[in-house]
Amino acid sequence: MNHVAAPEDRPRILIVDDERININLLNALLKSDYKIMVATDGEQALKAAMTGKPELILLDIVMPGIDGYEVCRRLKATAATQTIPVIFITAMGEVENEAMGFALGAVDYIAKPFNSAVVKARVGVHMKLKRNGDILENLASMDALTEVPNRRAFDQTRKQEWARSLRDGLPISFVMIDIDMFKQFNDNYGHGAGDACLIRIAKALNGCVQRPGDLLARYGGEEFAAILVNTPEEGAQRMAESIQATVAALQIPHAFSAAAPHVSVSIGIATAIPSPSLTADMLSEAADNMLYQAKNAGRNTTRSTQL
Repeated sequence: MNHVAAPEDRPRILIVDDERININLLNALLKSDYKIMVATDGEQALKAAMTGKPELILLDIVMPGIDGYEVCRRLKATAATQTIPVIFITAMGEVENEAMGFALGAVDYIAKPFNSAVVKARVGVHMKLKRNGDILENLASMDALTEVPNRRAFDQTRKQEWARSLRDGLPISFVMIDIDMFKQFNDNYGHGAGDACLIRIAKALNGCVQRPGDLLARYGGEEFAAILVNTPEEGAQRMAESIQATVAALQIPHAFSAAAPHVSVSIGIATAIPSPSLTADMLSEAADNMLYQAKNAGRNTTRSTQL
């Protein structure tokens, strides 16, 4: 028995065209398989792409105001929208126009007047490619054991959020988290128990770091890291308290730890309002230094600094 996906579960397609007849034709062709979003000019298209997060954009080239080429150029220049595939819709069939579109990052062209079979086939192919690419990207950015983002994802996000915080003049905090005396845990309880411990800790930490824009990642080994956007030092300290309480509540026995009778964590925090004289690397180094101080102070504690 075939189950039809609910509209909200269907892949989202943004149709951008200044002529209502074209929107209606495409909507009629695609609405049974996709959730359709509509924009009638370039400015609307850019806003809809940012807020609606479509998985594919069908973009008319000739429009009043910002034309399709400029819309595509801006989409590809913006981190939040640059991976959305763009298919140009055009009545212009000259080779140079197609070459320009591909140079801007479009993945295909659909010519007017529309051929129903061609439209469905091309949209289907590029939607599948997008989905497969997203799966591969997610796999490449996830830690296989704990299923939280990995160091690669952390480094990418750190760069993006630092740039955003610099632009907006907002504070950002980096948090380094280390499981206390984890080598002793592994040596005495075995690596299977160590893996199970890491999985439970990662789930607990991820539950603490839940705001949109924040990120919790496995940094390496028994070390985790968090990026807290628009977060001053006091906010990061409250997060650290929550993390330590959550980890303690797991009550994972660790008879070989000098820090606590159960598994605990040490935390280092560094906060800054980015400026041209600071770098993301400097903030990471400061958070690492604070983690070192927390471990030197007996572990199961937090140290923080503001740059």
